[in-house]
Amino acid sequence: MKPGLLLAEDDRAIRESLTRMLELEGYDVVAACDGLDALAALHGRDVQIIVLDVMMPGIDGVAVCRALRRAGDRTPILMLTARSGTGDRVAGLDAGADDYVPKPFDIDELLARLRALRRRATSVDGDPPSRQLRLRGLVVDPPARRAWCHDVELVLTKTEFDLLTLLVRNAGVVLEHATIYERIWGYDFGPLSKNLAVYVGYLRRKLAAAGAGELVETVRGVGYTVRGV
Repeated sequence: MKPGLLLAEDDRAIRESLTRMLELEGYDVVAACDGLDALAALHGRDVQIIVLDVMMPGIDGVAVCRALRRAGDRTPILMLTARSGTGDRVAGLDAGADDYVPKPFDIDELLARLRALRRRATSVDGDPPSRQLRLRGLVVDPPARRAWCHDVELVLTKTEFDLLTLLVRNAGVVLEHATIYERIWGYDFGPLSKNLAVYVGYLRRKLAAAGAGELVETVRGVGYTVRGV
């Protein structure tokens, strides 16, 4: 069965071109021309991944993403943003998006990111079904994709959860930036990318709010780690 994909893009030429390419890639594409159309198209449909343009008339991509996350929808979301729109990217990540691709984008990169999102949505590094990870008041349940800190459940996006799981599973080990990119996103964005730093910042704030303190440590010039004690 073809994986369902919702594409919301108000530019007709881009929407139709992307729809054709995604269908050739094996996706069952549902195309929407704006945010309201996107929300309506999701009702009763089996969608495994969502692609949202940030700038759309009426309800924009960020508002759609935020509405879905508030409703408990954890479908992987990739945002399409203007290359110069740093604020758009931050807003999308804050709203619960899992990844973003700046415009103009390379179609091969877009397809690679979609494949990475699908892998992360269906697998968490092969954990045994009953295994829970525990560290300093933190409990991570990879099969259930849930995490608690001092009995308070953390509300995490897919990317945040995968990052936390990777760090806790490798407690005491300093993971290099390139390693984390490969494990979480499926490829290395390169030394100039701020993607990882943004997500580490979000994860730190949520852990601190739940009482975990400074759990995630930065090793300058290398990467990140969490200590077992």
